Amino acid sequence: MAERTAKQLPIHNAGVSAGAPFHPRLGDLALDLAKGGRIGVAVALPSDTSASYQLRPPGGGEDWRAKSDGTTLRPVPVPVAYVTPMRRDAIYDHRAQQAGLPVTVHYEDGGTCETVLVLTPAQVELYLIQFTRLITARESAREQAR
Repeated sequence: MAERTAKQLPIHNAGVSAGAPFHPRLGDLALDLAKGGRIGVAVALPSDTSASYQLRPPGGGEDWRAKSDGTTLRPVPVPVAYVTPMRRDAIYDHRAQQAGLPVTVHYEDGGTCETVLVLTPAQVELYLIQFTRLITARESAREQAR
């Protein structure tokens, strides 16, 4: 399997559909519509000696070729690994009746982005109950350890 040469940026609203052509860089993941949505790593790019992209399944396997114009290729979003709250205050918008908690999204390729987790009043109340239980359990565990 080829190693990726650069971090692939996360994309939003990615789906298997017609759209703008995608021209992957060496090592990028690409979804090939001509192969039923099969995902591959770009292991060779179109050049003077090759008129197509050469793709290989991420875990290894038989290579295949895709058109050099990129019309059958689409980017593959990088999966989210986990989300962490930021050390900033949550906000409440009384007009929208929503709370916003600043968070950092961590992607599997090591990339991150900052965004806001939007919560309804019912979700805020539910998480208040759950966090109160977690704090109580933590305090009980500390007392038992003494």
